[in-house]
Amino acid sequence: MSDFFDARETRAPAEREAALMEAVRTQVANAKANAPYYRGTLADVDPASLTDRAALATLPVLYKSDLADVQAAAPPLGGLATRPASAFKRLYLSPGPIAEPEADVPHWRMERALWAAGFRAGDIAMNTFAYHLTPAGMMFDHALAGIGATAVPSGTGNTQTQASAIPRLGITAYVGTPDFLKAILEKAAEGGIDTTTMARALVTGGPLFPALREFYEARNIAVRQCYGTAELGLIGYETTPGAGLVVDEDVLVEIVTPGTGRPVAPGAVGEVVVTTFNPAYPLIRFATGDLSAEIAEPSPCGRTAMRLKGWMGRADQTTKVRGMFVHPRQVAAVAARFPAIGKARLVVDEVDGSDTLLLKAEVAAPGPDLAAAVADAVRAECRVRGDVAFVEPGSLPDDGKVIDDVRKIGG
Repeated sequence: MSDFFDARETRAPAEREAALMEAVRTQVANAKANAPYYRGTLADVDPASLTDRAALATLPVLYKSDLADVQAAAPPLGGLATRPASAFKRLYLSPGPIAEPEADVPHWRMERALWAAGFRAGDIAMNTFAYHLTPAGMMFDHALAGIGATAVPSGTGNTQTQASAIPRLGITAYVGTPDFLKAILEKAAEGGIDTTTMARALVTGGPLFPALREFYEARNIAVRQCYGTAELGLIGYETTPGAGLVVDEDVLVEIVTPGTGRPVAPGAVGEVVVTTFNPAYPLIRFATGDLSAEIAEPSPCGRTAMRLKGWMGRADQTTKVRGMFVHPRQVAAVAARFPAIGKARLVVDEVDGSDTLLLKAEVAAPGPDLAAAVADAVRAECRVRGDVAFVEPGSLPDDGKVIDDVRKIGG
């Protein structure tokens, strides 16, 4: 049986890119015509003009951190859907609160990640994600059925019952957070329960630390991880341990400077922005709030899609300074006013109980009045005063930070 889920995984990159851009044009046209939110935000966009990623990068970004407010303004789905809420199979309510619809079209697409993790027809898989209100349980339930595996909807908690179910039901696989399987196996060991049928796992929702992977390998359990969200479904999945995440065939991923829609330089750390092609719930340039970076080299597994280094932190570095919230997009807006500025970072500190701000900006040859002009822009954009320091181009760390809050809260 093939190691690949389908032939698309080994396409020539140029073929894939052409297909993705065609899908973008179709989705933008669909969203403009049928989703009230996009009818406004994309009013001046000609779908036919979106011929490459540079053109795509001119479209507005929808931030996940704004999604609850967007939905609250036009409940329940914020005008993002192309059909009424009552036309969806299911509606969920995730923390935020954020409404999540489930369409009658492939919505979350987790099958590819399961396949790469070794799941096949005949597996009996313990699905420990919650099945109520939030969609995580159903995301994997559908995918297990899609590859012909059997799901055991065990949900969260009840480690003793879950441990006992492994030999009782002949469970061969696990889906859940990286650490919960360890808790189940340790509970089984306490009671002398045989868990040797467990052979593979797909984990998400938390970090898979090297020691945890070693714990499973010592018990002959092959574990892989994936990355996705309730809104977007699968974004990336692991095929070879430690080799990053291969991007799903049915999303277009960009890495941008946090707070902007501008793509970073190849290989640089930035915010993960995703466009999906679900016609019922289009999400176009959806900023996840997660940081990652692209891996330039092709995957050793033979798949040819873009690869991500994995989760590298949060892009939403919003902080409160002197009673005012300061957002990464405000810092980006300041930098955008001055062509001489390359990368910029706002450092927030505290001296003698008072907050301080210092905008560090990479500038090759600052003019005599530039510092004062930038300081004025910081005050106008962020509504707080701050100092400005120019540094050599390339000297700021490539870690995706736009706001670096170094205050020792409670220290």
